[in-house]
Amino acid sequence: MPEPIPAPEARPDVERLRGYSAPLEGRRGLLRLDFNENTIGPSPAVTEALRSYPADQVAVYPEYDGLREALIANLQASPAGLAHPLTIDQVGLFNGVDAAIHAVIHAYGSAGDTLLTTSPTFGYYAPCAGMQGMAIEALPHDLPGFRFPLEAMRTALQRRPKILMLCNPNNPTGTRVPAEQVLELAAAAPGTLLVVDELYEAFTGDSVLPKVDFNVHANLLVLRSLAKTAGLAGLRMGFAIGAAGVVDRVSRVTGPYDVNSLAVTAAFAALGDQDYTDHYVAEVARARDYLVSQLTQSGAVFHCDGGNYLLVWPRRSAEAVEQQLRSAGILVRGMAGKPQIDGALRVSIGTLEQMQRFWTTYAQLES
Repeated sequence: MPEPIPAPEARPDVERLRGYSAPLEGRRGLLRLDFNENTIGPSPAVTEALRSYPADQVAVYPEYDGLREALIANLQASPAGLAHPLTIDQVGLFNGVDAAIHAVIHAYGSAGDTLLTTSPTFGYYAPCAGMQGMAIEALPHDLPGFRFPLEAMRTALQRRPKILMLCNPNNPTGTRVPAEQVLELAAAAPGTLLVVDELYEAFTGDSVLPKVDFNVHANLLVLRSLAKTAGLAGLRMGFAIGAAGVVDRVSRVTGPYDVNSLAVTAAFAALGDQDYTDHYVAEVARARDYLVSQLTQSGAVFHCDGGNYLLVWPRRSAEAVEQQLRSAGILVRGMAGKPQIDGALRVSIGTLEQMQRFWTTYAQLES
């Protein structure tokens, strides 16, 4: 066998990079309380739209006409509405919010620039910043209660980081930042792109969209998804909403057909059946109240704030409890090694019936 021809090394930033990974294999058929997904699946309207998709259209590049308008109409019709109308050039389409995050940092981050965020937070921000050679400044949450470090953030913004990434509510701590504070931070940071990751906003109602005017706060970009609420995590459908110039720059670094036709079809159907999504979100709220009540009565150490998840610290080894839950067909996410929450389990909230099943099993393991 001839000697292999060596490949070139990747860029130094990539060679140093530790990529984001998640244990996603072998999850089907189990109770998925580990990745904050919708736990029951999408609207029947989505299922029917996918079943009816013409086979010959699979050979055609996707078309996006009307999808931005459908999202804007959906946002306008929500109870909070929009204080200022959106136009289609203020909405970008992405292959999931992960792709939007990557595109934002690719478009605006350069070697030596700083990405500012909180800690702990969503684990994909750091690898994306590392790909660009950015420095990462992660501010710890204020304890007790994992409160947003507002004063530390104000001070850090004086150093003019290139990007501020805020997950609101924050995954995994549930930390919430009121819309007024988000706007205050944007106003105090000219030259910084403030990106608000609102994937879990529907479960607590903290969105900045009903209050922002992107003609004024042109340095603010909001990310939204149909994964956590509408159940489209497997199809990857994400949106970036902001000033037209910012959306344009972020969209320039993506492929022309990154969002596939089935995701577009499902998105139209999901946006057209908001009642289904609202019903699911309300069910999650009921299930969250139930689980919080059970945890409180048992004397468990836990933290619950925003989002469709909470943190619980088992009395025994978190790793052992996680494995025993998996053996019982229930998946949760261990937080081992994460600052401030090492030893905790993050438990996604599903339906009331699902959380009753979780609690029955968890309480037996803790007894």
